[in-house]
Formats: sequence, C-alpha cells, structure tokens
Amino acid sequence: MVITSLLSIGVSAYSGDGARPITGSIQPLTPLLLGTYYYPEGAYGACGSISQDTDYVVALSADQYTGGSNCYRHVSISYGGHQVAATVVDLCAGCASGSIDMSPVVFQELAPLSVGRLHGVEWNFD
Repeated sequence: MVITSLLSIGVSAYSGDGARPITGSIQPLTPLLLGTYYYPEGAYGACGSISQDTDYVVALSADQYTGGSNCYRHVSISYGGHQVAATVVDLCAGCASGSIDMSPVVFQELAPLSVGRLHGVEWNFD
C-alpha cells in the first residue's frame, strides 16, 4: 500500500457574459499528507515499547495505526529525493489520515529539523 498526496478537481464554469466556458483544474496549496517529527525521549509508545530520539521509529495516524495492528511494521518514507526506513511504534493522535510523525533521526534523513513539516511526504509499508 502506498500512501501519496494527490488531489485534482476538475472545474467547469462560464465567464461573466456566459459566452465561453472556462475550464481548468484546482490544485491544493499544500499537499494532503504531512510529515512531522516528535521526541520519543525514552518513553513508552502506544505499541508498548520504549523508544529514543535516535531510534528509527514513527507514529501513525489512527486510521493507519488501526488499533495497534500495524505495530512494529516497517515503513519506507520518501521526500525530496531522499528515502529512509523506520518502524511503527506509536500512535499520532493529532495526525491526519495518511500523515506520519517521525523521530528526529528519521526526519533528518529527509530534511533538516528546521523545516518543521514536510508537505507531500510519501510512505508505504514494506
């Protein structure tokens, strides 16, 4: 399963005088999927294990966490031509469906922490 952020809405309208149709496509200003980072800080994640900030771990939204059925699954994450692998260990209650929350070390494989949020991140289960 590949999670991506694509949205295209066809638009058909008429100009003010009704003489000619206007057609086009609306693209979102920001993609739907978001990559963020969090600090595990040696705490227990929702999957029941302790993780450190230096571990290659992620938290998934409730839709993908699915009550823990995806705990300890491996994921591949890509953004901006970079790719990294990590393990699901936590639930991200504030994440939108399809978005992913990464430990700092995972996030830094894709972009500097100063970026803060990765709009258009893609990921899939291995």
